[in-house]
Amino acid sequence: MLIIYHAVFSITIPIVLVELAYPERKNERWISNRSFKGFMALLIAVTAIGFFLLTEYVPPLPHYLLTILAMSLLIYIAYKLPDKKEKTETKNTGKARSLWIIGLASAAAFFLIFGLGPHLFNHPIIVTLLGIALVFGMLKFLNRFNWKGPKLSLNRLAIVAGALSFLIILTPLQELDAARQDNPAGMTLVGLAAIIGLLLLKRKVKNAR
Repeated sequence: MLIIYHAVFSITIPIVLVELAYPERKNERWISNRSFKGFMALLIAVTAIGFFLLTEYVPPLPHYLLTILAMSLLIYIAYKLPDKKEKTETKNTGKARSLWIIGLASAAAFFLIFGLGPHLFNHPIIVTLLGIALVFGMLKFLNRFNWKGPKLSLNRLAIVAGALSFLIILTPLQELDAARQDNPAGMTLVGLAAIIGLLLLKRKVKNAR
């Protein structure tokens, strides 16, 4: 669940939002090689602090080796993989409102699968397969269209805003959840700030079209 969640919500969606906010700079490097090395060193330091000081969980050595192998392979593939060519035929992505609903529904389905699935099915492989099916189903849907171009910026914003809207809806519920062991105070304000940010970005995208 966390692999899928962070790949979508922590990496892909923030990149899309930043590219929509600064379309004139989306093809530029924002940091130098020196800054990149500095951030890598900081990441390594934070990871080391978390491992040695903040957790008692120590996975077996084969898990570390397989993780390093997988990360190295993915980095190599990302480096070597060529950019996608522009599609000669562009299918209509439909209205932005419909894409917002699709984004909202897919996020809701994701959390229902991994939130309720373990209580409904006796074997974790069923939940895993359902999650994978959802991911590849969305990828197949998204790949049907050409999302590049300023005229489609609003559509790109709509589908990611739909996915974020599910999390925004949860913010007041998190704050009112008395069973939580952490302190969720202020989550509703975070949700409101996210709504304002998305609306401002929508206005900027519409004005730039």
